Parts: sequence; C-alpha cells; structure tokens
Amino acid sequence: MMRGRADVAQKKRLVTILCVVVVFAVFLFLYYEPLFGSGEQQGRSARELSRAILPFGLGGDDNAETRADEVSIFSLDEGDGALVPKSFPVCDDRHSELIPCLDRHLIYQMRLKLDLSLMEHYERHCPHPDRRFNCLIPPPPDYKIPIKWPKSRDEVWKANIPHTHLAKEKSDQNWMVVKGDKIEFPGGGTHFHYGADKYIAALANMLNFTNNNLNNEGRIRTVFDVGCGVASFGGYLLSSDIIAMSLAPNDVHQNQIQFALERGIPAYLGVLGTKRLPYPSRSFELAHCSRCRIDWLQRDGILLLELDRLLRPGGYFAYSSPEAYAQDEEDLRIWKEMSALVERMCWKIAAKKNQTVIWVKPLTNDCYMEREPGTQPPLCRPDDDPDAVWGVRMEACITPYTQQVQRARGSGLAPWPARLTSPPPRLSDFDISHDKFEKDMDTWQRRVDNYWNLLTPKIRPDTIRNIMDMKANLGSFAAGLRDKPVWVMNVVPEDGPNTLKIIYDRGLIGSMHDWCEAFSTYPRTYDLLHAWTVFSDIEKKGCSAEDLLLEMDRILRPNGYIIIRDRRVVVDFIKKHLTALHWESITIVEAEAGLESDEADTVFIIQKKMWLPGENRKDSA
Repeated sequence: MMRGRADVAQKKRLVTILCVVVVFAVFLFLYYEPLFGSGEQQGRSARELSRAILPFGLGGDDNAETRADEVSIFSLDEGDGALVPKSFPVCDDRHSELIPCLDRHLIYQMRLKLDLSLMEHYERHCPHPDRRFNCLIPPPPDYKIPIKWPKSRDEVWKANIPHTHLAKEKSDQNWMVVKGDKIEFPGGGTHFHYGADKYIAALANMLNFTNNNLNNEGRIRTVFDVGCGVASFGGYLLSSDIIAMSLAPNDVHQNQIQFALERGIPAYLGVLGTKRLPYPSRSFELAHCSRCRIDWLQRDGILLLELDRLLRPGGYFAYSSPEAYAQDEEDLRIWKEMSALVERMCWKIAAKKNQTVIWVKPLTNDCYMEREPGTQPPLCRPDDDPDAVWGVRMEACITPYTQQVQRARGSGLAPWPARLTSPPPRLSDFDISHDKFEKDMDTWQRRVDNYWNLLTPKIRPDTIRNIMDMKANLGSFAAGLRDKPVWVMNVVPEDGPNTLKIIYDRGLIGSMHDWCEAFSTYPRTYDLLHAWTVFSDIEKKGCSAEDLLLEMDRILRPNGYIIIRDRRVVVDFIKKHLTALHWESITIVEAEAGLESDEADTVFIIQKKMWLPGENRKDSA
C-alpha cells in the first residue's frame, strides 16, 4: 500500500513538472515568436495560444461571462500572466482583402450546407475563434494614401484596388475606366450610361419634384440602393443632401463595395438572401434597383417584402429594368406577376416611363385592412418585431404600421436638415424625453469639438472622409460632425437598445453589429474609428479584446485614426499593444471635469502607421 501511494505521488510530481515546463515553453514561444516564426503565419496568434493556458475565459466558451466577472484582462499586469505580444504575425499577401465573415474559402472548408439559389453563400458565416487568422492584413505592395474627397468620387489609385475586370466587363456602361495609375468613374451605370446625375434628375422629374431635385425639399434624405455596382448612384446623390446606403454582395463582381468605400461613398457588403438586412423598419424614404439582377418574385415575393419593411410610409421604390418596358414575352410575364404582387401589397404606381417605374407605399394601414380575407401576402404576426434584424430570417409578410404612424398618417419626421436635431417620434419607444435627447446632443457636440481640437495638429480639412462610430447610441456623435466633409457609419450593438431606428429617423445611416465578430467590409475602408466603451462592453460578453484590436486594424486605412473613449484601465491595456499593431499614440487626455456623466473618462487618440510586410519582419527581428 505504501509503495502504491509513493508511485502515485511520484506520478503527480512528474505531471506537475511537465505542465510547468509546457507552460514555460509556450510563454517563451509567445514572447520570442517573431525571432523564429514566419511573418506569414496565419492561424495561431498570441491570443489563440494564450486561450489554451490562461483562465480569462475570453475565447467565447460557456463559462466566459462568469470568468470575465472574476478577472478582468484589462486590470492584469504582465507579471500577473497577461501575455502581451511583441508583434503579430502578418497575413499572407493573398489575404490583403480578407473579409473574415464573408470568406468563400472558409465557407467551403466549413462544408456548410447552403442553398446557393437563396444566396446563402453570400451571407455572413463567421469563423470559430480558433479558426480566425489573427494576423495583420498587409496593404497591397504599391499602396498609396487614398485620394481625398471630393476628388475621390471620380478617381482612385489603381494600386489600392488592383482589379480592372469590372472596367472590362462593364466597358459599354461607363462604370469605370482605367487611365494610367488611376481608375476613373465617369458616373455611369447599367441603366444610366450617360451619367448618374442625369438619371437622378430624370427620377425627380418623373415625380414632379421641385427643380428636378430628388431630395424633394428635404423630404427624401435616406435612400437604399440595392445591387449598387460601384455606387455612382449614391455618390451623385450626396450633392443633393441625400445619403444612400449602397448595398452589394461579395459576388462575381467582388470589388464593387471596395471601390465605393475607396471613393468615399457610404456602402455595405450584404445580400438579399434569407435573413433580414441589418437595418430597422421604416429606415428609408426611397429604395432603388437598377437592373440589380434580383428575382423579386421568388418565395412569394419575400425579397420585395423585405424592401417594404425598410420603406417609410409613403416611401418610393424606383425600379429600372427591361420588365418595366415588357418588350418580350418573358419580360411581360414578369411585369404582370410583379404588378399583381405589389398591388396586393397596396403599392401604387407613382410614375412610369420607358424602362423605369416608381411605386409608392401607402401612408397608413387602411389599404391592408380593406383587402379580401386570405389575400397573399399576409400581414406579419402581431408578435413579430420588425426591428429585430440580427440573424433574424425574413418572412413573406407585410409589416403593418404602428398606431402612432396610423394616427400621424406618416412617419412624422421633419424635413432635412431640421430632422437631424428634431426629436423623432420613435424616441418614445425608449422612454427618452426631448430634454434628454437635447442633452445628449449637447454632450456629444462638446466631445466632438474636443476630438477635433486634439486631432487638428495632425490633420487637414480633407484628411478624414469615412468614419465609423462603433457604438452610436442615438447618433449624436455623427450629428456633431454635420459641418465636416465626412460621413459616418453608425453601428449599434446587436445586444443593446435598438437605437438604430432613431439614427435613421435623424437622417443618418448605420448598421447593427456584434463586435465579437468581424464587420462586413473590406480591409482599409475607414479613416477614423470611434470606440466609446466598446472594449468594456465586449469584456462583459467574454470576447477577446485582442481580436477586436486586430479587427479595428483590418478596417482602418494606413495613417488612419482611432479615438478610444473608455476606462483608464482599457487605455492602458491598448497602449501595451501599440508596437505590435504598428500604431502610434497621439494623445491621452482625461475628460473635462463637470462635463462628463459616464465612467468613460479617458480619451486615447491613436494613429495607424503606414507599413509594409517586409518592414514589419525587419522591425520584429
């Protein structure tokens, strides 16, 4: 018996020693990895390896939330076991345009059972944390700082997006033309070869709007352009104080959205497939489809009903397609079936000319109530929340209006630009008073002014164009930038109050998102990221802060800026990663006393350096 106990004790000691040796070896590997690891490694970053040995629970397992409550990664010093990498591996050059949740190679490797006819392969499918690349995305070899707005609307550097297949494929449609080291955009499109500006004026003329201006004296502000191409339609709307959410999938025309964002035009990667788009109900005054190659009749008109959900009362759908002209038998069939469908949806023809028809959505529920019993499509169930969008499947039903809309006989919104600062009716959905709304505007205006003062020594008036507010709340950060030549992608977390409808009601645009995942955009598409308590929020969810840092680096342009507004412990954590990320600290300031009401009392401004993969390996050695 004694001998057996001794053997067991000896085995335990051996196991303990072995574990200590393994942990020490892993620590050495993490610390000195740049010296003996290839700069083009793709899978196992410092964060991934540390998940296996550190008890933080930041890898997304079932006990993550409990562990995050017990130990905060932001409060750990290096001596407490928080492994801070001296460098991150660099992704292979082939991944310079990686979009993690829209990576077709990953989807193929995951062997997902997707219905290609429903476009499911173009929807978001994110990698498991253990399969993330967790490496820095390198710019193309000859990358240049993007051309500044407004010149960028018409030309970009070819080296930044070295893809010319669209210029060849659409050469007869004036999408884009290659000229020397630039790609130029004449403003054409599949249906408007002679320029988006003339086409837009023609739409306004069809609707009898004053001076052929599609903004209709501020009544049309937010537009949804589905199947947008390179977004020239949205780009030319901006001069009329109209902002468009230009949407296209990462399909055979892979770089459409990349070109749009490089030009400084608001755009988002997405598809009308099986899930709702990440926008709330009643977000847009006008939806537009110009030969967007969408089968609107499929699945009982489910895609057209998704547009219906997104349109405001009295909103328009401008449809330019051969079916509207019905020259041959197949076009005539499609036109008849589509006309019957929209009639049952209570849409009316507002104007029709040649190959363009514009339908208008009703202002109230009256028409829906007057339909014959059993008419298809049905009204959506009373318990169906039309603003629930993150991962929610579409349904072939009509979204009726609320009693508030029914009484107001419309959305009740002020024309633009008064809409930006007028309290929208849907504030009542959140029990937010007008006084609280105005206080929020005042607070963020002060903060924005302070940000710009801090940035002024580093930037010129045209330095920043594409901005993302990673936690937009009511959109007051974007409202504070109204006098700047910028646009803002306002992001609302999927697990918080769905204030995105307030943002759209203010005449701004945005998307819902989960920051534990990658955003649906190409690398190097934003000039400035604003992260207000975003890191504190993901810590509560048990997600990796380093994964988020890498994602922010992916979507930020070289020489771009990040504004962190969070707790001091978060700022200190991020400071430790600056060298590994090739970021540079610009300034750290404490919030002004007496002006702030939250705990996010430290502002940290960072700039991303311009670097190339060879320089990274040299620096790391």
